[in-house]
Amino acid sequence: MIITNKHHLPEPIINAVKRDEQPPRPGVVRVTSLLKGVREVILEQRYWDQVERDASDMAWLLFGRAVHSIIEQEEELDHQLKETRLTERVGGLDLSGQFDLYDSKRKMITDYKTCSVWKFIFGDFDDWRKQTAIYAWLLRKAGFPVVGAEIVAFIKDHSKSKAQFDAQYPDAPVQTVTFNFPDQTVPVIERFIVERMAQIEAAQDLPDADLPLCTPEERWNSGDKFAVMKGKNKRAVRVYDTQEEAEARIEKEGAPYWLEVRPGEDKKCSQYCAVNAFCPYWQEKQKEDQE
Repeated sequence: MIITNKHHLPEPIINAVKRDEQPPRPGVVRVTSLLKGVREVILEQRYWDQVERDASDMAWLLFGRAVHSIIEQEEELDHQLKETRLTERVGGLDLSGQFDLYDSKRKMITDYKTCSVWKFIFGDFDDWRKQTAIYAWLLRKAGFPVVGAEIVAFIKDHSKSKAQFDAQYPDAPVQTVTFNFPDQTVPVIERFIVERMAQIEAAQDLPDADLPLCTPEERWNSGDKFAVMKGKNKRAVRVYDTQEEAEARIEKEGAPYWLEVRPGEDKKCSQYCAVNAFCPYWQEKQKEDQE
């Protein structure tokens, strides 16, 4: 990965960012990669040395690293494992993951995260649940019992004043989210792991354009909207979430009302995918938007 410094940040920051970025290893899939689309995983493997990111866009990674660094200094107890990496062969690839802490007395995994306050406002914890469930699967494979996991989240943009007046707002800048993993969840997460690892393995030799397209969820697509337009007006009469609602309104109103489909925005592709410059789907979409 090529780290640029367009905003002339101090050299220690640049060096710290560079140390955090580890290239993919051949034949190894990280747990966090299983949460990405297959296409994104393969393109990262192929073009890692050509990916260009500016240090200013990675500044929050240092915040997360600082949190982990402080916690790493604490000695674990005899019944705890800290910062341990586990690897399990799945098909023709190795699945590798490193959790922050495992407590054998509680049979719990603890992972530390930094996030935006919106994570809690929207209650968007599915990625945390899935990641820790994969860690639980790896630990069980290694012979350690696991009943659940907890995320200790440090909210980097928490507002104390908003917390005082908004009941829906997180009441403190550090929150804990707990997930339970009873035995019946094991085959569910195992099926996901085996299927996703097989998909990644099958895609290894495919041309870029033939790689499986990331799903709308993996692209963080905001969803298509359906605008009811009137005559030559450029402003919509109303925008609906479903085509059925929009068509029902048009049928009720009659001419000169008509339907305009507004495609959803692929937010990850546009802002957070490191390999969008190498993705045929995204490059073609950019050309269409410019025409």
